[in-house]
Amino acid sequence: MSISKAACIGGGVIGAGWVARLVLNGIDVSIYDPDPEAKRKVGEVMRGARRAYKRMATNGLPKEGKITYAKTIAEAVADADLIQESVPERLDLKHKVLAEIDMHAPSSALVGSSTSGIKPTDMQVAMKNHPERLVVGHPFNPVYLLPLVEIVGGRDTWPEAIELASEIYASIGMKPVVIRKEIEAFVGDRLLEAAWREALWLVKDGICTVEELDDIMRYGFGLRWAQMGMFQVYRIAGGEAGMRHFMAQFGPCLSWPWTKLMDVPEFNDELVDLIATQSDEQSSKWSIRELEKIRDDNLVAIMEALSTQNGGKGWGAGALHKDYVRQLGKTGAGGSAAAAKARATKPKKAVKATKKKG
Repeated sequence: MSISKAACIGGGVIGAGWVARLVLNGIDVSIYDPDPEAKRKVGEVMRGARRAYKRMATNGLPKEGKITYAKTIAEAVADADLIQESVPERLDLKHKVLAEIDMHAPSSALVGSSTSGIKPTDMQVAMKNHPERLVVGHPFNPVYLLPLVEIVGGRDTWPEAIELASEIYASIGMKPVVIRKEIEAFVGDRLLEAAWREALWLVKDGICTVEELDDIMRYGFGLRWAQMGMFQVYRIAGGEAGMRHFMAQFGPCLSWPWTKLMDVPEFNDELVDLIATQSDEQSSKWSIRELEKIRDDNLVAIMEALSTQNGGKGWGAGALHKDYVRQLGKTGAGGSAAAAKARATKPKKAVKATKKKG
């Protein structure tokens, strides 16, 4: 399904990434962010996103949606079909912002939170009118390129809202994955946090430097994970006997004292200095904007390579990328009249606010 207008509350790294993905799909976006530098910061992200999209969407792009900067949340959410909240990870701030969104947004609008770890049930308590329309829509940076979005419903979230969220996010080229049970940090960040904790110990204990650790990931299993994930890779590692053989062979390792995942290194100035100094040695020759360009080019290249696999049908993120590029190209060269008409049409589905369903 298509939407015609979105609102982004918060214009930081994640919020600006949402703005870029939405605008480059031809959707008008209204932004509210009290930061006086918000317009500049969003503009920087937009420049990087345009560059990446021009490289990957060789058949053309839709006519860009219009960006407006609202003075209040009420102004931003007026007439929005999707409202994406991306404010800092403080529950009190989430409550304040979501309460204001709930007060002023159209009753049919879907509200998505970009939170990376707060449970939606804990946020819904601030929404006195329509808590049933709140979902977590947790993306990954850069939002305009990485397709994954984790969708999580809270205690009061209606099934229709989760279905609507999946359709809206899929319509802008994303891969929605609905998380079956509501837990803090969901799935993606739990995996990242486990690896991050182990990485901090390995550097702190002098086993490797940050650059050596990154090399181990990007020259090794990171390439496997990029195209198959964990379980499919391990199935292959089991040989012809598959996953059962892999589990039988490596299962005993789970009890070996290999990991410090249940322990956390003390977060102090010494640890910060160690990591930051090694990170500077690794990457200070590039500015952050230069690193963003390198990252975006690499991501586009990987997805393009995967799009040619599996007999030309594409594989994993490459298959989705292939379809997304085709979708963008349908309204290339400024956008077709049909696409413009579609953008001006209200979504056919909305979160019904008349009666609750179990």
